[in-house]
Amino acid sequence: MAKTVFYSFHYTRDVHRVQLVRNVNALEGQPLLNAQEWEQVKGRGRAAIEKWIDEKMKYKRAVIVLVGQETAARPWVQYEIAKAWRERKPLLGVRIHGLSSMGSVDRAGADPFKKAGITAAVPIFDPTRFDSVGRIDSQATYNALRNNLEAWSGRGLVRAV
Repeated sequence: MAKTVFYSFHYTRDVHRVQLVRNVNALEGQPLLNAQEWEQVKGRGRAAIEKWIDEKMKYKRAVIVLVGQETAARPWVQYEIAKAWRERKPLLGVRIHGLSSMGSVDRAGADPFKKAGITAAVPIFDPTRFDSVGRIDSQATYNALRNNLEAWSGRGLVRAV
């Protein structure tokens, strides 16, 4: 299992869900920037963002893409996926749309690995659970995530040579 990971995600839409993932405390991820810190990095331009990502990903043992409703379309997520794939870091996804963000859940998002042009089957784990009438049960989803995240972290796909 990968104990130190880089989390890739859509900041604006999913930061509250990502905080829930981090609260599981199963894995050590990079420090999360608050909105102001992220704006400062972004304000310094593309090279500064790439440098921040490169530094934070450098010593991580795996990259976990936290897949929300709009994650696949985010350019920095695509950069992080390409970098992980190029550097042959284990790569996997975990769906987070079923976690509550400010009291609401989302729809499942597209496969960000296909969007990145990776044709190999990168695993995307889905902890989403439903109640008896078919609605997403965010508490049961969180429990499933908490019970499985550490094991999933060791099942990423590495690009073949």
